[in-house]
Amino acid sequence: MALHLIKLCVGADSIKDLEDWIGLRLKQMKKAGLKPEQFHTTRMLPKRVDEILDGGSLYWVIKGQIAARQEMREIRPFTDGEGISRCHLVLEPKVVPVMPRPCRPFQGWRYLKDEEAPRDLGADGGDVADMPEELRRELREMGLL
Repeated sequence: MALHLIKLCVGADSIKDLEDWIGLRLKQMKKAGLKPEQFHTTRMLPKRVDEILDGGSLYWVIKGQIAARQEMREIRPFTDGEGISRCHLVLEPKVVPVMPRPCRPFQGWRYLKDEEAPRDLGADGGDVADMPEELRRELREMGLL
C-alpha cells in the first residue's frame, strides 16, 4: 500500500500558480541544457522511502487546504555546497487536483496514509472537477463539498 507525503505549497495561491511555476522551471532547465525534471528540495530524507516510491504522491496544501498531488518518481539524497544533507523529491510534472480538504499549517512534510488521502477530482468527481478552484475551496469551507 502506498504512503504519501503532504507539504505546504508556500507562495502558491492556486493549483494554476503551482502548474505555472512548474512549467517555468522546466523551460528554464531545458534552456540551460539541463535534463528537465520537476523536483522539490527538502532538508530531511524520508525514512519510509520504499513505501513512498510504491505508488506514493506528494500532496500539496494550498491556502489551507489539500488541493492537489503529484506522483513521486524518485527520492534522491544529496549534500549541498555547504555540506548539509538534503534530498530532492523528484515528481511527475503533472498536477492532479484532489477533493479539497482543510489542513492546518505545519513545518516540513508529514506522512499521509493512502486511506486518509483525498481522492482525485475528475474520474468520479463529476461536476466538481469542472468547477473553478476558488469555488471548490469556498464550498468546502462551507461544508458543502
